[in-house]
Amino acid sequence: MARYTGAVCRLCRREGVKLYLKGERCYSDKCAIDRRPYAPGQHGQGRKKISEYGLQLREKQKARRVYGVLEKQFRSYYEEAARRKGITGETLLQILESRLDNVVYRLGFAASRPEARQLVRHGHFTVNGKRVDIPSYLTKTGDVIAFSEKSQESPRVKELLEAAEGKTVLGWLERDLNAKSGRVVRFPAREEIDIPVTEQMIVELYSR
Repeated sequence: MARYTGAVCRLCRREGVKLYLKGERCYSDKCAIDRRPYAPGQHGQGRKKISEYGLQLREKQKARRVYGVLEKQFRSYYEEAARRKGITGETLLQILESRLDNVVYRLGFAASRPEARQLVRHGHFTVNGKRVDIPSYLTKTGDVIAFSEKSQESPRVKELLEAAEGKTVLGWLERDLNAKSGRVVRFPAREEIDIPVTEQMIVELYSR
């Protein structure tokens, strides 16, 4: 499957906001967008007037890049959100937040979403006691996500668990560091989703 393999800091610079794709580096003075706050490329510093369509497209691209989702998959999430009851934009973000790789990241079991995706792919997590290695797996209320017994001996996993002690978990999740697990309590409310995206503009883009 096609996947972006270039420098992820370029993605933040292209969108003009921090997407927090490199974990702790994004919070340090090494962050690329702090050092070069303009779009990458030869014409990155030129002033450009962006159309309404262009603004809508940028919001969609930001959401895609934050969650590491390809275009076809993102559109399928939008179509699913449109079928469900409620506000389509908020429902879309809730679906994206319920992805297993994102839940792992939100629980503090990975330094970034890309690392969470890699850990899931390598089979380090179980959902309700069963190994799941699909990052796009959509978790449900009541699901318990835990490190597999074998993975708990990994030096990197031990580092992540130590780092997780200083991280706060959002209200829609519960975490038990002693059991090395977490649980999905409910769907997140919009104010608990802290990504820099105006979801209504995504809805307007797909409604054209």
